[in-house]
Amino acid sequence: MPLRYLFKTLLLPPGILFLLLLLAWWLRRSRPRLALACFACGLGGLWLMSLPVVVEHAARQLERVPPLPQAQWASLAQRADAIVVLGNGRERQAPAWGEDVPTPMGLQRLQMAAHLARVSGLPLLTSGGLHYGEPPSESRMMADTLQRDFGVQVRWLEEQSRTTWENARFSAQQLLPQGVRRVVVVTQAWHMPRAVWSFEQAGFEVIGAPVGFLGVDNATPFGGWLPEARAFAHSAVLLNEAAGLLVYPWAYAD
Repeated sequence: MPLRYLFKTLLLPPGILFLLLLLAWWLRRSRPRLALACFACGLGGLWLMSLPVVVEHAARQLERVPPLPQAQWASLAQRADAIVVLGNGRERQAPAWGEDVPTPMGLQRLQMAAHLARVSGLPLLTSGGLHYGEPPSESRMMADTLQRDFGVQVRWLEEQSRTTWENARFSAQQLLPQGVRRVVVVTQAWHMPRAVWSFEQAGFEVIGAPVGFLGVDNATPFGGWLPEARAFAHSAVLLNEAAGLLVYPWAYAD
């Protein structure tokens, strides 16, 4: 896992862009033209990643599953058997809580899952394994948060997965033998296409309930053409997701 994380960090932006800048410095005397090209690509890529307008348009290419209309929430029990909410990592030893807690993105997912569960009456499964082999699992943290903060009880905990593909496979091992084949999947809007594909490959019929849309009006001065730190982080997430969409059908297709 650490080696895979290292390669992923270096080969995807912004890591690869910083490598191009280092390469430009290394070649500045021996290959000045190539050095200039590397510098332009590295700096240009970092600049594009920092623009809210780029995030907005890039996200629209990934956020292909529309939001689930609130008018349909109450009738979900007629179309689905369970709700599956996917983990998004953890804040390790959050000072305000004195323990590991779900990330802000994870909380967006839990909020949606809680509302859907209360309105529809469908049972919940939380999906997410250990990070770095340290308990508690993401699934356990999510279940505890749903109970404590939203008053919603979780029926199933899937505590082994480390990837979206494993979210789907290990959830299937628990749910399919119990006759649960139609699931509402809750995750970020930009992550939903990969999640839907993974769960369909695992044997489920999927209804998407996306949250956290980034492909909306950026609502920033000058139309989002000025660099922002937040946009840089969003761009990194979207690029990682785009890479996942390309790799998954090649790596996991039946």
